[in-house]
Amino acid sequence: MSEVARRHPPWLKVRAPGGPGFAETMATVRELRLHTVCQEAHCPNVGECWAHKTATFMLLGDTCTRNCAFCAVTHGAPLTVDPEEPGRVSEAVARLGLRHVVVTSVNRDDLRDGGAGHFAATAAAIKKRVPDCRVEVLVPDFQGNLAAVATVLAAPIDVFNHNLETVPRLYKRARAGAKYDRSLGVLEAARGRRTVFTKTGLMLGLGETAEELLCVFRDLRRVDCDILTLGQYLRPSVEHLPVERYVPPGEFDDLRDRALALGFRHVEAGPLVRSSYHAWTQLPPC
Repeated sequence: MSEVARRHPPWLKVRAPGGPGFAETMATVRELRLHTVCQEAHCPNVGECWAHKTATFMLLGDTCTRNCAFCAVTHGAPLTVDPEEPGRVSEAVARLGLRHVVVTSVNRDDLRDGGAGHFAATAAAIKKRVPDCRVEVLVPDFQGNLAAVATVLAAPIDVFNHNLETVPRLYKRARAGAKYDRSLGVLEAARGRRTVFTKTGLMLGLGETAEELLCVFRDLRRVDCDILTLGQYLRPSVEHLPVERYVPPGEFDDLRDRALALGFRHVEAGPLVRSSYHAWTQLPPC
């Protein structure tokens, strides 16, 4: 039996999506012609999150200029940038009554700023329409362009998130076009704005070791990263990297405790955790 067809362990079971909140979120996304990472990346938590009328909006189309071996998002020639998209995202935030929104994007290596200006415009549109909504941006590495990072940091954001995804040894295999030190440098550059929380996420089950993870944790604390998410990698298709190991919940608990001991403000760890999972719970009260 193939790895994709093999049954997941019981701790990875989720309920089928449904209910009025889910339906309202879906209708809003469709009517406003928005993309979400919930759909494009086959997130297992879409039912839970959409039932709470929240979604992670994906800017700049649904086609990525990179082809990472773990990611379900379509790759190829990207769509034209839509200048009206920031306004439609802010409309969705208002309709759904969000008080914390996560906005991400595909990689747009074809754009001079990697899409940084579009992130900034979206954050500004959200804050103008819903001033008390916290804005979390989950950005690409901008190919190491720190001017693009500065553009995003100058926008009215509350959380700057950039995922390391995996340990350095596995970058060549899992993250074509990315570099570990470059991604770490993006997070370090974000510490220049002290009023913004920094955040990153890692997938487990790709063949990393516990010691490699702890080394990454220490690197992240060296650049003063505030929030860490840890979740199980799930193979989207037979064309993607196989799962080397299903990490049991107890190991996630242990890793969370070890990361917290290093000084992270918050660690969200568990098999079904994704970068924006329960994001609204990870900051101190306003």
